[in-house]
Parts: sequence; structure tokens; C-alpha cells
Amino acid sequence: MAMNMSSGSGGDPEPMMEMNMTPMIDVMLVLIIMFITTLPIANNSVSLTMPPPTPPLNIDPPEVVKIDVDFDGTITWNGEVVNRTQLEEFFVATAAKKPQPEVHLQPNRLVSYKVVAGVMAAAQSRGITKLGMVGNEQFLK
Repeated sequence: MAMNMSSGSGGDPEPMMEMNMTPMIDVMLVLIIMFITTLPIANNSVSLTMPPPTPPLNIDPPEVVKIDVDFDGTITWNGEVVNRTQLEEFFVATAAKKPQPEVHLQPNRLVSYKVVAGVMAAAQSRGITKLGMVGNEQFLK
């Protein structure tokens, strides 16, 4: 058997001189898949010695002082109508308490900003550190 190496356009095609890589690639892919599936799953764990849980402390809710400013500038301290002098005295007494109570300021929607700013300035100058505005959702409308 001899190999015919004709250069003419006779009939037989020329023999292929390159190596067929497709079967080799298929074998390599199968080997990679088998290698991946046989890898052990890594279990990383750390042993910790945790302290026993402590019982919850009986924390009393903080004392709350509510200040309302009505539409005409009337100021109430926990529902009691007060004037500016009494308000400032209450602020001094409240600032001296340990722990300091929370002061919730709730202005009316129609009250002048000047009145509310005056109450906030008086609270700050008398040492109130826990002052918060409540009822702000009424201003969204």
C-alpha cells in the first residue's frame, strides 16, 4: 500500500497532516469535571467558647416631659399651662436631674416659628440636652 501524493485535480483528496484535537479536548473536559466533582467540600469551623448569657437588666423607661405649643403661643408643660418664667424654671430643674429626662416638644401646625424657636433656645440655654420634636407628621400635608 502506497500513499498517492498527486498534485492534480484527480479525484482523491490530499491526506490530512494535522492532528485532530477534538477528542483530546473532550477527554480534558471530562477529566476536569471529574476532578471538580471529587474535590472534598471545605468545612471551615471555628470553636468559640461563649460566655453564658446574662439576664436582661431591668431598665426603666426614661422620664418624658411633654411641652405643647398651641396655635396662639400658649405653652403647656405636661398639660399644665405655664408662662415663660415658669418654663425657664422648669428647664433648670429638669436639667439638674440625673439622668436627665427627655423633653418632647410638640408645636401646633399654625403656631409662629418665633415662639417655637424661643422655647428651643430657652431649653438649650438652661442645659437641656435631650430635646426632641414630636408630631412632625402634621407638617407633611
